[in-house]
Amino acid sequence: MTAYRREALPVASMTGLMGAAALAITLSAHAGTGKAPFVAVDIGHTLAAPGATSARGRAEFEFNRDLALQVSAALERLDVRTELVNAEGTIESLAARPAQVPTADFFLSIHHDSVGESELEYWEWQGETQRYSDRWAGHSLFVSRRNPDLERSVLCAVTIGARLQRAGFVPTEKNGRRREYADRQHAVHFYDNLVVLYRARQPAVLFEAGVIKHRDEELLLRDPQRQALMAGEIATGLAACLGAGR
Repeated sequence: MTAYRREALPVASMTGLMGAAALAITLSAHAGTGKAPFVAVDIGHTLAAPGATSARGRAEFEFNRDLALQVSAALERLDVRTELVNAEGTIESLAARPAQVPTADFFLSIHHDSVGESELEYWEWQGETQRYSDRWAGHSLFVSRRNPDLERSVLCAVTIGARLQRAGFVPTEKNGRRREYADRQHAVHFYDNLVVLYRARQPAVLFEAGVIKHRDEELLLRDPQRQALMAGEIATGLAACLGAGR
């Protein structure tokens, strides 16, 4: 199995206030405010409409739920209040997701990526024919220019991306073919019409953890220890971002 965690990338090249300031901030910066930040963690898709199917036939919703639970736990360990959105997998309306948490300081939607139909191939797995593509692997992040707080949305996406890369997670370039970059170095893209992002009343990011159609990466994305490591970096980056300016 090919490992897609490479040697950690340096973060010294991060440009401007958006990167350096956020990474330098810790939760102690706002410990005296008396109010912990509040993050809504959205589990993408539903039981009825579970999203993409992995190279081995597992529904995206299951991947999303596993990672969202890890992210929520990691944030709680950093004294960040959290609320899971769509915990039962029954919230079908995209607009209803951010509406459920109007007082949250941040909205984070957890997803896993796929590829286009034209890139898929067939293989046999445990006696069943499945579709896969080993061309693309890696995470990416999305923000909407229609969100009421684009600046903080981008800041937090960049901070999360920087933490992940420092830990050795490698972003994908796949989505750069169709989505304009907000920050190319950290794989942050504009996706203006994502409902959960522009209907949110707070800064919001959609996170694609990896490509579940990639046969090797799928196995990595199923690994609870790797999920915990990724969740820890997401939580640390987000907590630092929310600490900046509080």
